[in-house]
Amino acid sequence: MTKTPSPVGQIGDYEIKQLKIFKVVADCGGFSAAETELNISRSTISIHISNLESRLNLTLCRRGRAGFALTEEGIVVYEATVKLLGELEDFRNTINHLDIQLSGNLTVLFSDNISLDQRAGIPDVIRQFSKLAQEVYLTADVARMSEIERMVMQEEADIGFIPFHRELEGLEYQHIYTDVCYLYASNKNPLAKLNDDELTDEIIDGFPVAYAGMKTQERINGHLANMNLKATAYNYESRMALLLSSRFIGYLPELYAKPYVERGELVAIAPERRSFQLEIMAITKKTNALNKVRSLFINIMRDHYRSQGR
Repeated sequence: MTKTPSPVGQIGDYEIKQLKIFKVVADCGGFSAAETELNISRSTISIHISNLESRLNLTLCRRGRAGFALTEEGIVVYEATVKLLGELEDFRNTINHLDIQLSGNLTVLFSDNISLDQRAGIPDVIRQFSKLAQEVYLTADVARMSEIERMVMQEEADIGFIPFHRELEGLEYQHIYTDVCYLYASNKNPLAKLNDDELTDEIIDGFPVAYAGMKTQERINGHLANMNLKATAYNYESRMALLLSSRFIGYLPELYAKPYVERGELVAIAPERRSFQLEIMAITKKTNALNKVRSLFINIMRDHYRSQGR
């Protein structure tokens, strides 16, 4: 019968020690193999694991003639332990970078409306960063994706936030969130008046399209390959203006278009087959050079996204 876990309450140094021992035992595949790694006796290891199980009111592992194995609860606790110890290490690294007063400059660049997207949490990240780096001069700006990539590569900018469209050697990528993009038309556009049966690919592809004007991933280019490309509008704001004119149709992220859809100004066209996913990434330059200001921002950013389950 599965035990009901006890409320954990506050976790102190002793519990952290027990969790570290539990992780080593699990990684080694048993108590005997963990003796050398931990440099303590098997009986001491057994006491720590038993105390941890009592603390949690859970059976974490089976040990005996059949061998060592984690229980279902043990697997969950193990995964949570790995995450917890990783966060502690990130915290330790962040604090260790604060051994001197941070100063200098940090330049962060954004594509389109990423800086204010709630999923990116940029205001929260900057708030935490500013508390620890009050003397750092911060520059935040908006630029085209290719310009952001160039500036990060040439160290004219420290961090960039862009939709993922290619992978460049020399850059590191961290996934932030994923957009779903649909094909939209103004409510005054002739396509908005047609029902699903009438919205054939031939009719849709014949209508003038406003798009970003750049080559991107093949799966996204595939949606544009047969369409009637008649206008370039890189930024979402300018693309929206063209769509609302009713002359053009075009792709936009679902959340960006949502207020216009709710007001009835935009209509999604054939959403079941005219959509694609767009991954939003944070990019930094691959380098071994120590930059405490940039490292602090990146660590805070990663901790924030980890806390959000991303």
